Amino acid sequence: MCGIVAAVAGRDVVPMLIAGLKALEYRGYDSAGICVLEDDRLERVRAAGKVRELEALYAAHPIAGPAGIAHTRWATHGAPNTVNAHPHVSSERVAVVHNGIIENHAELRARLKALGYRFESETDTEVIAHLVDRALTQGADLLQAVLAATAQLHGAYAIAVMSRDQPDRIVGARRGSPLVAGLSEGEHYLGSDVQALIKQTDRFIFLEEGDVVEIRRDGIAIHTADGAPVQRIQRKSELSADAVERGEYHHYMRKEIFEQPRAIADTLEGRISDDRILPNIFGVDADHLLARVKHVQIVACGTSYHAGLVARYWLEGLAGVPCSVEVASEYRYRRSVVPDGTLFLAVSQSGETADTLAALRDGAQRGYLGSLAICNVPESSLVRESDLVLMTRAGPEIGVASTKAFTTQLTALALLTLELGRLNGMDPVEYSRLVSELATLPRVVGEVLHLEAEIARLSERFVSKHHALFLGRGVHYPVALEGALKLKEISYIHAEAYPAGELKHGPLALVDEDMPVIAVAPNNQLLEKLKSNLEEVRARGGELFVFADTDAPVTQNGERGALLKVASGGSLIAPVVFTVPLQLLAYHVAVLRGTDVDQPRNLAKSVTVE
Repeated sequence: MCGIVAAVAGRDVVPMLIAGLKALEYRGYDSAGICVLEDDRLERVRAAGKVRELEALYAAHPIAGPAGIAHTRWATHGAPNTVNAHPHVSSERVAVVHNGIIENHAELRARLKALGYRFESETDTEVIAHLVDRALTQGADLLQAVLAATAQLHGAYAIAVMSRDQPDRIVGARRGSPLVAGLSEGEHYLGSDVQALIKQTDRFIFLEEGDVVEIRRDGIAIHTADGAPVQRIQRKSELSADAVERGEYHHYMRKEIFEQPRAIADTLEGRISDDRILPNIFGVDADHLLARVKHVQIVACGTSYHAGLVARYWLEGLAGVPCSVEVASEYRYRRSVVPDGTLFLAVSQSGETADTLAALRDGAQRGYLGSLAICNVPESSLVRESDLVLMTRAGPEIGVASTKAFTTQLTALALLTLELGRLNGMDPVEYSRLVSELATLPRVVGEVLHLEAEIARLSERFVSKHHALFLGRGVHYPVALEGALKLKEISYIHAEAYPAGELKHGPLALVDEDMPVIAVAPNNQLLEKLKSNLEEVRARGGELFVFADTDAPVTQNGERGALLKVASGGSLIAPVVFTVPLQLLAYHVAVLRGTDVDQPRNLAKSVTVE
């Protein structure tokens, strides 16, 4: 949830570092900073706020150097101000940037103070700089000093360290947080992900847990945590530099909403054909494991958790497979009973979500049948550590509020549902019908996007609101949860979601003329029940906004609220389709309220710490 960029080159690296920070700003934007070696001195520029604040300071007081480290921060320890901004230095000869949390920082701080080190910040990161400096004082070179320092750290980290004494190199290390090395002719780089470096190179090494890497102009060397040299696979990225640009769109979020038909089509490509799911899409010999699945345990966080809740309805209702869904941060800290034949299913956009990744590792000790990851990042830790994998193909998602990652996760979960259904004896005719319906999803989502102008007009009625209530029934209750999450994330309107049948058990007390109620109304067996719930809202003077299936017998009653018709495309894909207008509603409300749509306050895209 912080961004790291570092480079060693035969040219001034500062423009490159700033460009990398801009690409990583979705990971953190409380403060930003750069440090380079200039005339044998460590020169820093740091600023509270976004990268543009740092860029303005740099323009006023330029620095330059052939080696440097940079960071954009999402605050964990200490307020988001200039003093706590990275890089942090020690003895004017060591500088460090850090993503993660050092759990034993208080103990290390006390020990270092006793040795005479002074602390300028409230961060846990500053202890790393002093530990490295201490090792250098005792005669270690930079690589040895970083190895010595990281051996004392408890917690999660990705770091990049530079020293005035060895100006031709930078040393990085990772444990629990991602770090990637970029390779080019005559210069090498480090970054939190490839998006920071894609404008410089398409060749990368994805560092593994515990790796320590030294980059120089002429090469790169990787060591394990105990200092042993090790070789890692070099990969060529298929990501293009254009993929992380906004293009014609004012916000990344709107761009990513409109990319959903293509992203869903990409996720389905090569996986379905002739009304069937193709073999081995979950991995070679996956059928052997999936055929033994008697229960599915889904673990995820945030939006991915909502995807898991939708999948529970699908897996139990269509495939006949019992399913449990749990928030990863809760799952990790309780004793659970694992039924025989249980598949552990981890869902994550980044594949580096700390709680989900830790849950996967914990689950490996609990006797699961096997593990399956649904993820958007092929090189992520989650993918590498799972038995089976189904990649979504959303492409880079820069907006903090997830859109296309969510709908592609649902697409992947639908594929899994149908495959488990086939293996579990689903009626072949029904199976073929549902696969055919899934194949229409990109087109149906594309058609729903044509509602944007109508939704934009609707959003004007939310601008002055402070609260909103979302309702759904059955599989569309998680859709309501996701709609509420989107609205609260980017517009800062307090929004909650409830199963519509629960209105009478508490939420109805909140309904009045100032509380807009948004309901999802597909034309299914629960529609009449939902209509009764909507009448309860109308009877209390509530302002009701209904997103209803085009063939659902729902009408607008009175002038308050609005009715918007949505062509759902079928019962299987309807949860994906109804998600899209709720995304557009949240987006346009946020734009009208003037919030930072792509980088909402206090949030970061990739949550790589607990």
